[in-house]
Amino acid sequence: MQGIPFYGIEFANHKIKQIFKFDLKIIFINLPPGGPNMINTHLLLVDDEERFLQTTSNLIKKQKQDFNVMTAPGGQECLEIIKNNNVDVVILDVKMPGMDGVEVLREIKKEKPLIEVIMLTGHSTTESAVEGMKLGAYDYLLKPCDIKTLIEKVLIADKRKKDAEERISQVKIEKIINEKGF
Repeated sequence: MQGIPFYGIEFANHKIKQIFKFDLKIIFINLPPGGPNMINTHLLLVDDEERFLQTTSNLIKKQKQDFNVMTAPGGQECLEIIKNNNVDVVILDVKMPGMDGVEVLREIKKEKPLIEVIMLTGHSTTESAVEGMKLGAYDYLLKPCDIKTLIEKVLIADKRKKDAEERISQVKIEKIINEKGF
């Protein structure tokens, strides 16, 4: 039985480590994408209200076991977590002491532009909503927010991020394949 020429790609830290060619003789299909304990979404909640952080984090964890939920009580802590961890979506309070949410959003998009940010506030101001959306926030919600609505928004934002990462990877793969002459 002759194999099918196939190109494999090995990744390390979201970067292409090597590309290799081999003949594929057996194809496995319908394999589950991960085990039962696989974390699919890395979520960061940022709010200066500790009670909100704990309550929201617990409610999300109860409904979505495949979420890794992290919390930060302020902007500086948020940026430190993002710097040192894999984060897909940030739920970010607008009104916080020190760095406000819009300022934090600006820094997030500067450092890791693919992270999706959902702005959340109990103090509705049109100006901060417009500015947040201009800076790249995915959505803007008012507190109190229904937990199911919040989770739906997180899932959509997470899919947007993963789709963007996939498109970027595909372009990189095609570029390397073209350069290598495969």
